[in-house]
Formats: sequence, C-alpha cells, structure tokens
Amino acid sequence: MSAEKSAAARGHGGPDHLGVPLHDFSSNSNACGPCPFALAAVQQADASRYPDASYTALRQQLAGFHGVDAQRLVLAASASEFIFRITALAAQRGAGAVWLPPYSYGDYAQSAQSWKLPVVAQPAQAQLRWACDPSSPLGVAHQGLAELPVTAALCVLDRAYEPLRLSGALALPDEALQKFWQLWTPNKALGLTGVRAAYAIAPPGANDAVMQLESLAPSWPVGAHGAAMLRAWCEPAVQQWLADSLVTLREWKERQKQVCESIGWTVLPSNANFFVCHAGIEQLVPDPDPGTSLSVHRDGLRIKPAMTDLRERGIKLRDCTSFGLPGHLRLSVQTPAAQDALHHAWQNISKASS
Repeated sequence: MSAEKSAAARGHGGPDHLGVPLHDFSSNSNACGPCPFALAAVQQADASRYPDASYTALRQQLAGFHGVDAQRLVLAASASEFIFRITALAAQRGAGAVWLPPYSYGDYAQSAQSWKLPVVAQPAQAQLRWACDPSSPLGVAHQGLAELPVTAALCVLDRAYEPLRLSGALALPDEALQKFWQLWTPNKALGLTGVRAAYAIAPPGANDAVMQLESLAPSWPVGAHGAAMLRAWCEPAVQQWLADSLVTLREWKERQKQVCESIGWTVLPSNANFFVCHAGIEQLVPDPDPGTSLSVHRDGLRIKPAMTDLRERGIKLRDCTSFGLPGHLRLSVQTPAAQDALHHAWQNISKASS
C-alpha cells in the first residue's frame, strides 16, 4: 500500500491539499476557541531551550489537577503517538490480539496492524482493549463500558471528548475507572489542535508498565509549546473559559441539528460537540472513487462528488468510512455563520444536480 493510499484510508480532519477550509466541520476542535489564556501561554513559551527531559514540574501539575500520584503520569507527543506506543508495549508483553469498539478512531486499528496484531470480536480474547467515551465518531456513551473485562489486559479509555461533553456523564464508577489507562488530549477542548501534546494516567500499581512506556518514548516527546499548553490546561481561568464555551456550544449544536434536518439529513444522537448525519434521501451514497467518498446522484447518474463540491466551496466535512460508517458524515458543532454557509452550499448543490 502506498503512503498516499494509507493516509487516505486512515482519514483525518483539518487542512488538506486545498489548504485551510473556510468552514471546517471535519475537525472536532472547540469552535469557540482558541482559548485566549492557553493561546497566550503557547505564544509566550520559551522555544530557545529544551524542556526538562523528565517534565518533573509538569507531571506534578497534571497530577495535582487530577488528584493522582505523579508517578502515574505518562507524557505523549499526541494521543496518536500514545496509541502507537501502548500498542508497542502490549506487543512486547506478548499480546496476541486487540479489541476495538464497533466504530472507532482508525489509529487504534492502524497501530494494531503495524504490530501484526489481529482485531478480535470479543474483549476477553484480547490483551489490549480500547474504549472511548464519548465515542468517536458517534459521540455517545460506550455501551457496556462498566462490564468490559479489565483483568489480565491493558485497557485504555480514550477521554479526548470528555472535556467537550455537552450532555450525559461517564457511566463508570470510580473504582472501575481506576483499572483503565486514561488518555487525555486537551488541545481539542482548547481549540489548539495544531499544538501536539497529550498525557495518560496509568492505573494504580502500574509502575512497571509506566517505566516500560517511558523506555519506548523518544527524548522530549513534548516540546516547549505543548508543555505550555498542558500547564495552561490546569489553570482555573482556562477551565472556566472551557465551562463557559460549553454553554455556547450547546446552543450552537441545537441550531446545527435543525440546519442539517432542514436539508434532509438524519441526525444521530450524540453527547459531544459533534454528531453523525445520514442522508434522509438518496443524495449521499458511497462513491466508488476512494478519493471522493460521497456523491450526489440523480436517476442513478453520478453527477459530482458532493464532498468535493462542498470542499471547493470552502466547506469540509468528515467522511465516516474510516470509522466503519460508510455513507455517513461527522460534523463538529460550528458557528451559526458556518452552519448557514453549509445550508446555502447544499441547497446550491441540490439545485445543480436536479
């Protein structure tokens, strides 16, 4: 498989070969961002020096924020980097298989494939088990999370969208939660996805695994700007900004759902700052061209790929094929102006294809 095809198969939101979209629904970054306090911290970071190689103060700050022992903190260059690193750890420890949720972030499967670990249907058959709540791409609760077997396995709970949860709550008692590795990626919540930094909280007593993960990491996995963002994440002013932004996002989400329904799309339930849509009419169907996966059809005639047409109009959506949901779109909650642009563009596309 070529590098170009591999990248297309994995799929990610954000800028592409056409540059930065005018209205980007493909990335789940907080549309109220960037957080001004976190942005200022990143801009003022001292990039002239290496960070502390042990990240001592940063670990202590994150540990205090979560109320855990600093020895349980693992710094990562990004969530994706941690996904690949903990998969490597599982392989080194003799894992024979990986279990994923039915619909999930493609890097879980990609990292398993890189180590030739098969993905199995039952959690009990796997030595590395993934969970995500709110889930991606659907943004719903992870069904059966409390019943997921966590003994004799590395179990990771991806909490990327917990800070952007707009409804519901994690249905997992604290005692059960302590058995999971918890992966946190604040850059989405802060509207700073270009700053790559993340961290994980190990279960109590997992010191050997933490040390092994550290041995698998490159030197300085988090640069000065990422470290500044993570420090800002712990500040009360940043957390207050985030709380205030959730109020706005809830209002925008309701409006955006109405916009999507008005153009004939079925909106699926979601607890997060994004949701998945399926067309209520035959306008969105799988496209045989892998580079343009959704098309506008009339009388069985493929007129023009709708995703390409929308992108040319400055609007980017996230095709859910790589998540295991072909024919579906994931849309992050965006500003009313972006929503109106989507509505107007889709009306024009529909008229042109009629």
